[in-house]
Amino acid sequence: MLDQKILEKIKPGAKIRVWERLKEGDKERQSAFEGIVIARKHGSETGATFTVRAILQEVGVEKVYPINSSLIAKVDVLTSPKKVRRAKLYFIRHLSPKRVAEKLKG
Repeated sequence: MLDQKILEKIKPGAKIRVWERLKEGDKERQSAFEGIVIARKHGSETGATFTVRAILQEVGVEKVYPINSSLIAKVDVLTSPKKVRRAKLYFIRHLSPKRVAEKLKG
């Protein structure tokens, strides 16, 4: 379960690092996934989610995380946007990383 202060900071345009718990056999480890939040859906309901997009080895990867998931160990908010003009940033899927940085900067 995520803290309410962190949930307020998870909004479209924010750069975050999500630590997720992975179970491999009888061992458990944590893996980090760092990217830009492109969508936040369903507010604070039980089925609420946020979508994180990253570019890994020149391929776009998106992961959808449920807010109430027990598999999320913690979330680090690296940067928070000053102003974003859209609630859903799906248009950045078709932009280069350089153009994405321009759009989110100002």
